[in-house]
Amino acid sequence: MSENFTDENNGNGEESFAELFESYNAGMTEDLQIGDKVTGEVISIGMDTIFVNTGTKIDGAVEKAEMLDENGELSCAEGDTLDLYVVAFNENEVRLSRALSGVGGFNLLNEAYAGQVPVEGKVIEQCKGGFHVQVFQHRAFCPISQIDIKYVETPEDYVGGAFQFLIKQLEKKGRNIVVSRRELLAREQKESHAKFLEDVNVGDVLDGRVANIMPYGAFVELFPGLEGMVHISELSWSRVEKPEEVVAKDDPVRVKILSIEEQEKEKDGKKEVRLKISLSIKQVTDNPWDREEKSFRVGDKIRGKVTRLMGFGAFVELEPGIEGLVHISEMSYTRRINRPEDVVSAGETVDVVIRDINYDSRRISLSIRDAEGDPWGDIEEKYTIGQSVEGTVEKKEKFGYFVTLEPGITGLLPKSKMSRSENPGAIEKIQVGEPITIIVEEIQADLRKITLAPTDARSEGDWRQFSGDKRPASSSAFGDLGDKLQAALKGNKK
Repeated sequence: MSENFTDENNGNGEESFAELFESYNAGMTEDLQIGDKVTGEVISIGMDTIFVNTGTKIDGAVEKAEMLDENGELSCAEGDTLDLYVVAFNENEVRLSRALSGVGGFNLLNEAYAGQVPVEGKVIEQCKGGFHVQVFQHRAFCPISQIDIKYVETPEDYVGGAFQFLIKQLEKKGRNIVVSRRELLAREQKESHAKFLEDVNVGDVLDGRVANIMPYGAFVELFPGLEGMVHISELSWSRVEKPEEVVAKDDPVRVKILSIEEQEKEKDGKKEVRLKISLSIKQVTDNPWDREEKSFRVGDKIRGKVTRLMGFGAFVELEPGIEGLVHISEMSYTRRINRPEDVVSAGETVDVVIRDINYDSRRISLSIRDAEGDPWGDIEEKYTIGQSVEGTVEKKEKFGYFVTLEPGITGLLPKSKMSRSENPGAIEKIQVGEPITIIVEEIQADLRKITLAPTDARSEGDWRQFSGDKRPASSSAFGDLGDKLQAALKGNKK
């Protein structure tokens, strides 16, 4: 009956059943070879095996354990497309794997090298400059720079581990083999980064971890192997001199994406495209200058931190992100200031009074001297005309001496007043820095002036200044006695 069926079909010009069966078997795996890369869709996921469409009559199977991620979670689902390699096959089964492994001769090594197919290798031991790796029962060398995509701090951690490698050099029938794991990791990383960035846009706020700190900013890991940089100016609304003042390595941080750009760089004669991701920590929060409720008013006395010194003054931070300027002229009432560092230092906490605020231009003028108080404010209450006081000679000039009565209060002892002293020579001998006792002769509070005079100064009506008598006041007693004697002699003559 089957013969009739076959003959009948042949009579119609159709293939026989035997030919159809032979054709079917021939198409099972004839296009596959060990080491071939297969891109196929996940058909189903079993208890221990994942089945993949190989494009042939026989589906491929890969062990489920190979498809687990670092957290032990399955990294694929039904409908996903996987890139796998043929490690074995027969008429009933195609075994797939993420890399070639097992026992193989030089031909298999050569095929993996020519097709840049990943192979599985085991790190046997450390050696000078890298590691000895066993691949298909052959000893290979992996430079330390090629064992990982990150800097290797503890090479011993890799010994005994099984990893996937690319054969980068193959000579002398397999006696000189150089392998690299870094390139494979870079490929996988690039793919995972691209998938991550599909859902990320400029302006998004993400959680990350501080991976590294440099003098110009901090690198933040957004995704395993994917970092962005926070420039030092974007770390805080406050002025930052060193990134370590704000963040530390491994700190969890929330960042805002400012830009994502591709940059082309040349390395080892090859052009590489890298992503440059700019981030901001400070822009996750609002700018303190933009608050509707204003924090400060003119006349407020506030304690702040000196952030930096300039030739013309010092900047003081009143709250994070808001600084004001203390001009050098507003640093002290009590002395002349030539350099801000003579009064304050960076990092010091000082009291200041707000003199002026301009929120539009974001400027605040401050005064340290107003916070300390103006010593001339109650000068007429502290000193009275004719009061005897003690001061210190601050400076000698041709026209007189400047005498400091207290910090911030300096009076002038004019030469003309010194000449009225009964002993002006004694005053002239007083040196700068030495004490002197004088009297307050005149106060001009509005002009910040005090005129001083010697305690033994003759009054303006002294007869000697009109008679031209230049005798010192110390000889006046002798003059009086002479006058009396002359009067007595005249009486006797009479």
